[in-house]
Amino acid sequence: MPMMETPGWGRPAKAALRALVIGVAGVAAIAPLADVTASVPVPALAPQPDGPRSEPPEVEARVALGPGGRDIRLAGDLTEGVAARVATLLKANPGVERIHLTSDGGLVDEAEAIGALVAERGLATYVPDACASACTLVFVRGRVRYLVTGAQLGFHAPYELGAGGRMEAVDPGAERAAYLAAGLTADFVARTMTVAPEDIWIPEPARLREAGVVTEMVGSDRFPDSTLDADPSLPAARAEILRNFPILSAADPAAVDEAASWYRDGYLAGRTEAEAIAGLHQRGSAALRRRFRATDEATILALGQVVLTSAAVADACAALAEGDLVTLDETLKRARPGSPGLAPLLARNAPDAGIAAGARANRSRTAQAKHRLVPPICAGPLAAVRRALGRAPHEAALALRTILLGDPPATIASAALP
Repeated sequence: MPMMETPGWGRPAKAALRALVIGVAGVAAIAPLADVTASVPVPALAPQPDGPRSEPPEVEARVALGPGGRDIRLAGDLTEGVAARVATLLKANPGVERIHLTSDGGLVDEAEAIGALVAERGLATYVPDACASACTLVFVRGRVRYLVTGAQLGFHAPYELGAGGRMEAVDPGAERAAYLAAGLTADFVARTMTVAPEDIWIPEPARLREAGVVTEMVGSDRFPDSTLDADPSLPAARAEILRNFPILSAADPAAVDEAASWYRDGYLAGRTEAEAIAGLHQRGSAALRRRFRATDEATILALGQVVLTSAAVADACAALAEGDLVTLDETLKRARPGSPGLAPLLARNAPDAGIAAGARANRSRTAQAKHRLVPPICAGPLAAVRRALGRAPHEAALALRTILLGDPPATIASAALP
């Protein structure tokens, strides 16, 4: 049976919480093809001499009804029987308006059957993360086709597995006809059919719009969160939080558990991803502030030094002004590739006179940085932290605890006053 799947591309996983931040899981680490900037090859899986080729096991799609009965969540591979499950869910829920798709692909017949259901019901299609190969045959049948900014669609020609697990090209006529019938431009369709089965082409959003593949790019605040579609359990919610915000592994485990419960409950209730991210930043930052309050003076002085040397970065200043230590950690890592962020500070267990002395020595060196050109938003935080670090160690630590770790976070906004 013809297949359109992306072996080695990575199974459905939301990098997005990611803040936000981050691209589709499994794609960023793969180098682009030399001849097409927007193409990403999947590592070729050569036939094994003593058996079929090795590839990640299939993850049968989870098909579930979303909050309020307005959407269906499909996450995983399009294996045999998935279309029948979608049909059953649609029949039982006439209020469904949209289908969320997160899939590496799978069987062409299943994809075409799901696409026919989508077209028959006039459903909108929505990709919050990644939809590749056969999954795109479903996506293009949507009455309206939404792609989240940062999410990706991947295309390549269909194939069959021959002897020894070898990929063998098949006649792509049916797939070509399906794309053209959905209104995609002929040149775009022709390009997809030239991509080898072991490769994957990920067009830029502008190209997708021009070719009629995507009708609207949307933000993560448009529709209910899809980040737990593949597994809405509490352990999965906790794992997702720590994967996207690793600094929270240094927080109180009970606080992470509370955040995971809040995150999962919001997902089940239909909270948007943007709201989930904002809430997790708020809860995570509060937990980190509590964690820092329990540390010794040397650690607080070291935190002040980190803030002083990074506050020229506008994002860092904004994070400080809002008391968002999660964003501060992310900013430090982005600004200095390879930087461990705040984690080493939280790993300290006891006072160390040597560390404190080092912090004082660093203070005298970095004080010269006050003449740097910095964004206006940095003026208050820089002045407040520099003034605090100019005091004796004990007094400096007390002042920094108030400035950087006080609740509400807006404390730092007034800390620059004499």
